[in-house]
Amino acid sequence: MRGWSERYDPEMPTKSVKVPVLADVAAAAGVSVPTVSRVLTGAKPVSHEVQQRVRRAVDKLGYRPNGAARALVSGKRTLVAVIAGHTSGYGYARTVEGIEHSARAAGMEVGITVVESSDPEAVRRVVDRVLIQAVAGTVILEFDRPGIIAGQVMPGTVPLVVAGGGARRAGSRACALIDERAGGREATQYLLGLGHRTVHHVAGPTMGKHSGRTEGWRAALKSAGVEIPEIMHATWEARSGHACGEQIAKRRDVTAVLCGNDEIAVGLMRALSDAGRKVPEDISVIGFDDQPYVEMWQPALTTVRQDFNDLGARAFDVLARILAGEREVPASVATPELVIRESTARPRRRR
Repeated sequence: MRGWSERYDPEMPTKSVKVPVLADVAAAAGVSVPTVSRVLTGAKPVSHEVQQRVRRAVDKLGYRPNGAARALVSGKRTLVAVIAGHTSGYGYARTVEGIEHSARAAGMEVGITVVESSDPEAVRRVVDRVLIQAVAGTVILEFDRPGIIAGQVMPGTVPLVVAGGGARRAGSRACALIDERAGGREATQYLLGLGHRTVHHVAGPTMGKHSGRTEGWRAALKSAGVEIPEIMHATWEARSGHACGEQIAKRRDVTAVLCGNDEIAVGLMRALSDAGRKVPEDISVIGFDDQPYVEMWQPALTTVRQDFNDLGARAFDVLARILAGEREVPASVATPELVIRESTARPRRRR
């Protein structure tokens, strides 16, 4: 087991290096240890010049408040920090629920921190505040830009697990994933198998790159040798899906749509209904996530089920194995399930 003076380096997990402590920062900045503490915690006002000196020393030394080290030396490793862009979304809430349930069963506690900004310096300050606590390890929900940035600025002083979408992650950081690409591909192949000439796609926010579900959609169309329509972009909200649905309702070349999530799909179907277009008779619609209410929608939504509760449980399991001293913990990857309901059907024959 690693001692308190060793750093957990995710890129070189077998290497131990000396971790700078508060006194090192104080010496480098030419101030007292209490002054450094006041700068980092914001507990009391400190002059701008002193703040700058301390911040420069922190950056130069690579210092991060290491509550995890204190937990390791005391043997009280009970707090798991979860960092997320927000907690109100379905996937976020269910993943956190899965982490909490597994943590409680293991006798550990969970602290949740929301990072709303994607500015690296702002995220770094939030991470610093998290690590002041006696954190045994962290789980970052990489569902959005703030989560991605948090993973990038997180120091290598504590064990870290990234939870998100995909089949793999670059580098050696531990991860628990849902293979969205496989889900997007299967949903698209299903619609093509029903006889639709092609499948249109209303995607969620890209965060600078296409999501796995969009990549799977494109791969299925390319493999089938059919037309790849232009992607329509929406936010994750139902109202945004409704706006896209209003545009699609005016077209007669669209017979099947894969939506980035269930909210988009529900908003889109409402717009189609308002315009007198029937689902699935005129247009088949598939969502993503399988939120509880979509089974009760009219028509019941065909969707790709992502088990976020299981994702949270798997993320904690990976973290627990790291805390137990395992050096090589493989990625935990699950494939989502296509759930076929009433919103998809064979296309009508053209007269």
